[in-house]
Formats: sequence, structure tokens, C-alpha cells
Amino acid sequence: MPSPATSKPVPKTVSEAAEELSLLRLYLLRAGYLLMALGLVITRWPLLIGHDASWPLMDGVVVCMLVAQSLLFFLGVRYPVRMIPILLFEMTWKVIWLSTVALPLWLAGELNGATATVAANCSLVVIVLIILPWPYLVRRYVTGPGDRWLPQPR
Repeated sequence: MPSPATSKPVPKTVSEAAEELSLLRLYLLRAGYLLMALGLVITRWPLLIGHDASWPLMDGVVVCMLVAQSLLFFLGVRYPVRMIPILLFEMTWKVIWLSTVALPLWLAGELNGATATVAANCSLVVIVLIILPWPYLVRRYVTGPGDRWLPQPR
């Protein structure tokens, strides 16, 4: 059934969605997932593997979350369309953090070294912004129908 805002129908299955996206777009998504996964393997996995028993609470939480996220990014290499929500999460938290934490500090001239480093790392979100298939996301998550709320009639 066509979406009201577009002439293209909203895909009913993940395989239809993958067919709707060009092969180039699928490879861009895969490359993005792989880049992010490998970056986390290089920077975060050694912290998880080599940590000591006195790890500060939030350091442990952040590292474990990022290692888990890297595993999901690896899954995205195989299933680029199915794992788009992990890219949306990645993009959303970074944009929120950059706009509500880093930007105000930078505008006030109070951005310290540690925050500047995190801001530089978070600014790589531009890669996610580029590789996401925005027209597909709008059709799928904004103008397309949601999942049903009630049992199907028999």
C-alpha cells in the first residue's frame, strides 16, 4: 500500500527493504558498520580484556556498552537494513550530546581537553549521517504505518 507522502510503497519485509535500497547504499551501510565496529575493537576491547578489579563504575558501564555495540555493528555488516536502528541510536545520542553538552561549553569558551576529545570523537557521527538512507527512513519510520496494536481478527 502506498504511503500518503510518497508514491513508493512502504516495504512489508526486511528483504523488500533491502531490495528497495541500492546495492551501493547497502555497501555504504556495511562499510559504516565495519568502520565503527573495528574502531571499537581497537579502542575499547583492550580496555575490557585488560581491566583490573578496581574499575570505576561508569568506566566499566561505558566500555561494556561500547563493546556490545561493536558486536551489533558486526551484525550490521551482514544485515545492514535490519540493524539500522543501532545506527539511529548511535546518531541520536551523539547529536544530543554534541548539541547539549559540547556546543554550549565551546560557545562559552569553557571546553576542556577531555570534553574536546569526546566531542571530536562524537563528531565522527557525520559518517552515520551520510550513510543512512534518509528517504527510506522517512518512508519507513515517519510516514509509513506502524506495527499493529491489537490482535488480528480471526
